[in-house]
Amino acid sequence: MYPKKELAQLVITACHEFDVDTVVISPGSRNAPLTVGFSNHPKTNALSVVDERCAAFFALGIAQQTQKPVVITCSSGSALLNYYPAIAEAYYSQIPLIVISADRPKHLIDIGDGQTIRQENVFENHILFSANLIEEENQLKNNSDLLTKAIQTAINKKGPVHVNVPFDEPLYETVEELQSFNFSNVISSETKQSFDLEKLASIWNVSTKKMILVGSSFPDVELQKVLLKYAEDDSVIVLTETTSNIYHPKFINSIDKLIFPLSSEEFEEFKPEVLVTLGGMVISKKIKQLLRKSPPNHHWHVDELKAMDTYHCLSEFVQTNPVEFLTALSVKSEGIGSDYQQKWLKEKSLRVEKHEAYLQNCEYSDLKVFEAILEKLPNESQLQISNSSTIRYSQLFDVNSTLRVFCNRGTSGIDGSTSTAVGAAFTDEKPTTFITGDLSFFYDSNALWNTNIPKNFRIIILNNAGGGIFRFIPGPLKTNAADYFETPHNLTAEHLARMYGFEYVQVAALKELNEELNEFYVETEQPKIMEIFTPKEINDVVLKNYFKNL
Repeated sequence: MYPKKELAQLVITACHEFDVDTVVISPGSRNAPLTVGFSNHPKTNALSVVDERCAAFFALGIAQQTQKPVVITCSSGSALLNYYPAIAEAYYSQIPLIVISADRPKHLIDIGDGQTIRQENVFENHILFSANLIEEENQLKNNSDLLTKAIQTAINKKGPVHVNVPFDEPLYETVEELQSFNFSNVISSETKQSFDLEKLASIWNVSTKKMILVGSSFPDVELQKVLLKYAEDDSVIVLTETTSNIYHPKFINSIDKLIFPLSSEEFEEFKPEVLVTLGGMVISKKIKQLLRKSPPNHHWHVDELKAMDTYHCLSEFVQTNPVEFLTALSVKSEGIGSDYQQKWLKEKSLRVEKHEAYLQNCEYSDLKVFEAILEKLPNESQLQISNSSTIRYSQLFDVNSTLRVFCNRGTSGIDGSTSTAVGAAFTDEKPTTFITGDLSFFYDSNALWNTNIPKNFRIIILNNAGGGIFRFIPGPLKTNAADYFETPHNLTAEHLARMYGFEYVQVAALKELNEELNEFYVETEQPKIMEIFTPKEINDVVLKNYFKNL
């Protein structure tokens, strides 16, 4: 069965034409023609998720892993607005999502008809392209061109697009065959910003302090290889983060651990003459503060799509593939005498010694729990991490180099972290572990209302009974409104786990934690949740003392 409506057939055929084969459907009536068509198309993997906010983040998790667009489709009205948090995340994380919203015809908008809002261009501030289709026979060519441009924009520019599709009743009529349609390439090639490699190489070759800073990145073997060449240059240091998915002993992977104790004079020594940035968002607030306060002479951001002026001193947008640029630059690189790398790798070693000494005698807390969790993660598995203090704790440790690590850092919100992890786990045959804080987990608990969760999915909740980060950052505890920042609670995940068919275990001591972690990754017929209760009264004290100890 396929929808009788030509416009619905056009949308479904266009997705197939451009190899968009995964669709996440949220139930409703106005999108019935799309639901019938996508669910019956033999080349489409149609998935059902009821909650639209969860559905959008679930799709984002799939697209994050496959690096291909995923369709999300819903009914008309406020259902569509629930997609917005995931759309904003996709926009800033450069993840392709295709939003296809069913709508009422124009003559029913703003007259008091049910389940209607102004859907056209509703995401205009955080969308790459909006296509507003028209359900009229003489609009076939225009609709086809708009659809083509929307889908190709999502693919080529790596981000979200919105296709609004009005349907008049009747909605449930069906036919046995899909029509065939012609789709032409309507995206013209865009001129990329040029750069002068010779000029950049001349600057590079006379600089004795050069820093390559890698933000969040999808695992890339070729990028890893080319960065290894730069590790051989004494004038270069490479800074990475947990979500960079780049590993090497000569790379400095715990940025805050290195720079937190630096005095103003020491940072002047650390500050590069040339800063080259790659990848997406950088988590370390400290490096952003320091580079903004004391900017390098030259900042080059290398990316095929976006010029990121994170440090307010961008001097060159190198609009090309980072591997291609770094390879070309390495050919023209000339050695120069420098102790820059040696000095800061020595500092890194000293920090690691102090880190290990502190952890050896550290009392039970979020910090000690994180150490135990990271030691037990299975090799070659996927790690998803929620925002706020959770991702920041991960930045203090050497993460297993076989892991693939992800976090929603586009907008850095806690909403949708669990749903994203479920979507990512759905695409991966290897185990996926999601580490989250309690507020983030409960905020997105509808993520568990999903029939597509694989049995090798594991959730670890650090439950410190509130927003622990507000006890660490300066300010909130000095006010008389601390409870409104921290939002203390007595909730546990036990009954949620039972309701959604997860195995559940809770722990509240280090010995118990290590014992349970040994069993946590044993194969079962159900996914699992481990809830770890930590003492919120000392977590911030332990962390502050950790940084003092450095």
